[in-house]
Amino acid sequence: MAKRVKKPPSNAASRPPVSSGGPDGAFERLAAALERLAPPATAAPGFDATDAFSWHPDGRRLVPVAKVNRVEMSLLKGIDRMRDVLVENTERFARGLPANNALLWGARGMGKSSLVKAVHAAVNAVHSASEDARERAFPSEASGQRGHSISARAGHSPEPGSPARAAHGRGRGNDGLLKLVEIHREDIESLPDLMALMRGAPYRFIVFCDDLSFEAEDTSYKSLKAMLEGGIEGRPDNVVFYATSNRRHLMARDMMENERSTAINPGEAVEEKVSLSDRFGLWLGFHRCSQDEFLAMVDGYVAYFRIAHAREEVHREALEWSTTRGARSGRVAWQYVQDLAGRLGVRLA
Repeated sequence: MAKRVKKPPSNAASRPPVSSGGPDGAFERLAAALERLAPPATAAPGFDATDAFSWHPDGRRLVPVAKVNRVEMSLLKGIDRMRDVLVENTERFARGLPANNALLWGARGMGKSSLVKAVHAAVNAVHSASEDARERAFPSEASGQRGHSISARAGHSPEPGSPARAAHGRGRGNDGLLKLVEIHREDIESLPDLMALMRGAPYRFIVFCDDLSFEAEDTSYKSLKAMLEGGIEGRPDNVVFYATSNRRHLMARDMMENERSTAINPGEAVEEKVSLSDRFGLWLGFHRCSQDEFLAMVDGYVAYFRIAHAREEVHREALEWSTTRGARSGRVAWQYVQDLAGRLGVRLA
């Protein structure tokens, strides 16, 4: 029978404890390196700073926009029906009532993005005017309650604890009821991060994307679909999404044709692409303007900036300008007025 060999006694208890930092502090250096690689903590957005922001996904930052490049509502000609529908939808949203996401699509240069920015300014202006009127009528309440803004104008007061009511209780200055947040088309995939920053904030937000469209092999539209409708969290109650595009369904026509011709079930493939535009409750179509509407746009700009020039000469030059550009639109009208003001030495301020 084989003899059992005795193992030497373990001297683990006699071993000196291993330093957590190693002989040369390797663990500390590793921890410091990991901290440097970690993304910085996201600072809370200063929504009180201004009424408009630009979304920067790097670092998840909302950068304040001190002065928005916008056009006065009265200068937007030939889009009266679209203007009225968007204003009504935005006012309902500002009062805390149900409102739809809006897709402004159609001819280029017809004021789609200008209308979004003008509506935002107009609704906030009504809110500020209502507060001022209430302060003059009830000065004793001015310090504790800042009016009812658009809700008072429409005969509706926000419910206690609602986002609209919370926004009313804040200070004045740049503190508008609505905040306009611009997100660029290439940053659409970061939309869930932006929603997380705005969810629960005591303001209401219009998230605005200009010239939204998607090309072949671009799958970022799925992030937008989930945010608008269909996701678990869904769109926050204090956020509405407005987008402009030259395409009604946000996809190129040849992209849909390719899907129809190569898919096993062509109908299902096209439905997948078209279902994005279905997430927008409002479709506002912008079409090419007539000659009379184009001249009315030019006359509006000339009168607004007080440009002294014979009306007949202005019309002749404007029509010639539009012919050389191959289009009649609000953008072309503005480009002509800029040229006219430059020739006459008039500052557009």
